[in-house]
Amino acid sequence: MPQYVSLLRYTQQGIANVKDSRARLEAARKTAESLGGIVHDWFLTMGRYDAVLVAEFPDDETCARFFLSVGAQGNVTTQTMRAFTELEYGKIVGSLA
Repeated sequence: MPQYVSLLRYTQQGIANVKDSRARLEAARKTAESLGGIVHDWFLTMGRYDAVLVAEFPDDETCARFFLSVGAQGNVTTQTMRAFTELEYGKIVGSLA
């Protein structure tokens, strides 16, 4: 399954209710699973972004559906990137002319 890395920032609402964020993360895990995906890792970070989430979804459309539903709750904004494994990277580079 394709992998995705998402950079998250708390909104004003999200940071005001940060004590609820563990429950929101668990709800997000269940939502991902209901869509056929899996949340592999979640990291609290320091700096420009507040957290990093690493997940797999069956396809880009499912990933978009997941992050749109997360963002619609108003607690975080996200910037999501498709991530290629080292094996996938090798295939891509190996196919260059």
